[in-house]
Amino acid sequence: MSSTITGKNLLRPNSLQCTNLQEYLKSRSPDTLNKLYHKPPICLAVFCELPVIAKHYVMRLLFVEQPVPQAVIASWCSKLYFEEHQKVVQVLNELYVWKEASIPGGLPGWTLSSTFKKNLKIVLLGGGKPWTMSNQLETDSKPRDVAFLDSYALERWECVLHYMVGSQQQEGISADAVRILLHAGLMKRDEADGSPIITQAGFQFLLLDTASQVWYFILQYLDTIEARGLDLVECLTFLFQLNFSTLGKDYSTEGMSEGLLTFLQHLREFGLVYQRKRKAGRFYPTRLALNIATGETKPLTRDTDKEGYIIVETNYRVYAYTNSNLQVALLGLFCEMLYRFPNVVVSILTRDSVRQALKSGITASQIVGYLRQHAHSKMIEAGPPILPPTIVDQIKLWENERNRFLFSEGVLYSQFLSQTDFEVLRDHAVSTGVLIWQSERKRTMVVTKTGHDDVKKFWKRYSKGSS
Repeated sequence: MSSTITGKNLLRPNSLQCTNLQEYLKSRSPDTLNKLYHKPPICLAVFCELPVIAKHYVMRLLFVEQPVPQAVIASWCSKLYFEEHQKVVQVLNELYVWKEASIPGGLPGWTLSSTFKKNLKIVLLGGGKPWTMSNQLETDSKPRDVAFLDSYALERWECVLHYMVGSQQQEGISADAVRILLHAGLMKRDEADGSPIITQAGFQFLLLDTASQVWYFILQYLDTIEARGLDLVECLTFLFQLNFSTLGKDYSTEGMSEGLLTFLQHLREFGLVYQRKRKAGRFYPTRLALNIATGETKPLTRDTDKEGYIIVETNYRVYAYTNSNLQVALLGLFCEMLYRFPNVVVSILTRDSVRQALKSGITASQIVGYLRQHAHSKMIEAGPPILPPTIVDQIKLWENERNRFLFSEGVLYSQFLSQTDFEVLRDHAVSTGVLIWQSERKRTMVVTKTGHDDVKKFWKRYSKGSS
C-alpha cells in the first residue's frame, strides 16, 4: 500500500564538496591520526589551520604536563564567545589534538595528545630528525626561477583540464591521472564507446580556482594511495613538507624510499613539483604545492596577476580576448558561441545556454564568479560594479526558474479498499503533522519519510481493530 518516492536531485544536482585539511583529517581513523602526528610537518600543518582560539589553547597547554580543568580552559575565553569556544572544543576533540582526562577530585580536564605535543614542540623549537628532502645539494647548473616554475605548474595542470573539456590543444595525460578523474566522479565511461566523458561534478570542478582544483584532485588521489601500494602517512608527510618549502629552492631526492619516489613522479605530472629528469637528484616545489595544506580557495599569484580577457556587455554579448582553446571551452560551458577569430571569441549568454550549464551542475554564482574573476582590465577600470547588474540578476533569475519547486522525500499510500480507511489514515497523518499531499478523489496520500513508521504502525493497529 505504500512505496518510497523521492524528489532529490531532480533539478538541483549535488554541489561539489571541496573539503579543507581539517575535514579530511576528521574522516581518518584515530589510529591513522596517531601515526600522522608522529610526523612534525603534519603537526605544524594541523596547528596552522586551527581556529585562532584553538591555537591559543594549544599554546597554553603545550608545556603543561598535567591535565587542566575544563572550567579553567573555558575561562580563557570571554563568555561572549561561548559558542566559538564550544566549536573549538569539538574541533580539537575530532582531530584528537587533545583528550579528556580526570583530575584528582573528580573534575573533568583536558590534556594535549602526547604524540601531538611532542612533535609540535620539535617543529616549533627545533630538534628531531632532518626532513627527507633536506640533504645538501651542489649548486644547480641550470637553476629555475619562480616565473619558470609558475609557468610550468599551470601548463602541467592545464593539461588535465584540457583533457576534461575534450580540447584538441592538449598533451596526453597518463592513464593514472585518468583513473583518478574517474574515481573522483569528475569523468565517467561513455556507455557507447567506453571513452571518458565529463560529469556534472566535472563541470563544477572546471569553474573552481586552480588551488581548489588541485586540493580536490589530491584528496581523490590520497583515497587511492594504499591501492597503489604506497604508504599514506609517508606521502602525506612529504606533501606537508612541500607545503613548508621555499619557492624557487631546489631539494634533494637522496634517501627517499621507492614509494616516495613514485609519489614524486605523480606530483611531477600534476605540476606540484618540477624535476628535469626522472632520475635527477633534485626537484623544485611549485606554487601549487605551497598552497596544498590549506585546501582553501587561495588563488595562485599567476591567477591574480594575469590579465583578464573577458568583456561582458549589457546586450548579453561576451567577448573573450584569448587564443587558448581551454579558455574558449570553459566559456562554452555557459555561453553560446557566435564567432571565433585568431585572438578573440564572440559569444552570447542565452537562457538556453545558461540553463544547460545549470543542468550540468554549475551554479549561477559560479558563472558570475568566473566572469568576474577573468574580467578584462577595461571592465575593472569602469567599475564598480565589474559586471553589468542586469546580466548578474538575469543569470540568477534563470537559476531561480529551476528552483521554484521544493522536493522532499516521502512515502506514497494508495489503493485503499474504502473511503473510510483513507480518511482515518489521512486524519492521523494530519494530526501528527507528517502529511505532505493528499487526493481524496484518488484515495492517495504522501507522508514524510520520518513519519512513515508512525503512520505504518497506526495503520496496522487500525486494521487489526476493524477486522
